[in-house]
Amino acid sequence: MKKSKRIKKSNSWKIKQHRDLFFKKSKTLGFRSRASFKLIELNKKYKFIKNNSNLLDLGCYPGGWSQVAVKIITKGKILSVDIREMEPLKNVEFLKGNILEKNTKSIIMRHFNNNIDVIISDMAADTTGNKSLDSIRTNQLCADIINFSRDTLKPKGVLVSKLFMGEDFIEVKNLAKSVFKKVNFFKPESSRKESKETYLHCEILKTL
Repeated sequence: MKKSKRIKKSNSWKIKQHRDLFFKKSKTLGFRSRASFKLIELNKKYKFIKNNSNLLDLGCYPGGWSQVAVKIITKGKILSVDIREMEPLKNVEFLKGNILEKNTKSIIMRHFNNNIDVIISDMAADTTGNKSLDSIRTNQLCADIINFSRDTLKPKGVLVSKLFMGEDFIEVKNLAKSVFKKVNFFKPESSRKESKETYLHCEILKTL
């Protein structure tokens, strides 16, 4: 019985995906993920990716956001990081690692020589079936990235990260405001209406 319900739910998700306008558009344009359009919308609004940006893409798998970035960045460099292997992308370097681990952070800092213009993250914690718990775990990832960006971004650097509207939203918002001078929130049109996700856009680090 339980197996039948899982199959039914899986089939329902697949049908919804194929009916999804942005899913179809991503296939047509050759993007690896419909999430590519979220970054396109975010960059259209805030214009933070430049042709000479040094950009770090966290939780990059399968590479949709890196695909968008590499179309813009011609003089800077891109490092994409994930615990899952990403298929190679021309002009994008990939690091398989966990951003929460000290060794991965050290490799990133050496790679950019502490000279990062933009950090982008579409990371979300693995789902457990408990929406409240999933939200808390994903927002903790966002908080970890905010703290990481404090030590690695250039003074006028930009951070863009996924965040869920939930009970700890205010805590993460306040953390972002303690680190950055400008903090905005934006839900792209390509983000599903039923999703509680929004995106944090932060720029210009506060001086200690």
